[in-house]
Amino acid sequence: MILERSNRIIACAEVASADSLAPQVRIYVINLDRSPERWERLRGQAAQYGLSVTRIPAIDGSKIPERDRIDFQPRQFIYHNGRKLLAGEYGCYRSHLLALQQFVASGDKMAIIMEDDVELNHRLIPRALAAMDSVCGARLVKLVNHRLVGFKPISETAECDIVGRCLHGPQGSAACYIVNRQAAKKLLVALRPMLLPYDVALERGWSTGVETFATLENLADFSPFRADTTIGKRVHYRAVKRHFLLRATAHWFRACDQLRRWIYTVKAKPQSMIGGAER
Repeated sequence: MILERSNRIIACAEVASADSLAPQVRIYVINLDRSPERWERLRGQAAQYGLSVTRIPAIDGSKIPERDRIDFQPRQFIYHNGRKLLAGEYGCYRSHLLALQQFVASGDKMAIIMEDDVELNHRLIPRALAAMDSVCGARLVKLVNHRLVGFKPISETAECDIVGRCLHGPQGSAACYIVNRQAAKKLLVALRPMLLPYDVALERGWSTGVETFATLENLADFSPFRADTTIGKRVHYRAVKRHFLLRATAHWFRACDQLRRWIYTVKAKPQSMIGGAER
């Protein structure tokens, strides 16, 4: 037991520095033109930690008329969610797809995609890469989650983080995740048309065909801008909800989806460290 703990401490101490790992992965930051202060804050943090960040000009959903929304079917969205779509949700969805498209076009092997209300830190890239190395396949690891209910550990990373899946969801938030090129290509196909909010759709690995995981602890913190959401507040969501009885299709979909999530998580087998796994 003492020897095992000693080896674990050594392994965690010998991980590469952020400077040596930074060139392996680019960070894409989704930022609205009307939120320059958020971008400036992140750009300053990137300079401080020696990280490479690329700004993705976010799509402002409020400026796109409903008739001009592409890859979107209003009736199908209501069927799956029991409410109408918020303009901010549409903008968020299209912005993340834009980030995935730019990542794939870059030719890079991996990318961290994040929203502009998340803080950067000097250990983000090493910990994110270690999380990816600890699991197999065309994969995505969510680095920030609002809730983890029924978390099932699958692997432990070289950075001593725990990676796994949740028996219950949605987990909330698409604020920060790492994805490899193969998975990004799959997502660009599987996430069209828009049937669910992006954060909900992203974690449905049983549907997208992408091996999807989450870290037990958030690898990044939210910034003070988190409270000032650009998507919608509770009052906005309540305003577009249908009557309880008219949401029967959404309740049925969620029940079935919860069963699929449970099966997806239970079937996941614990994995040993795979430091040499293809990224």
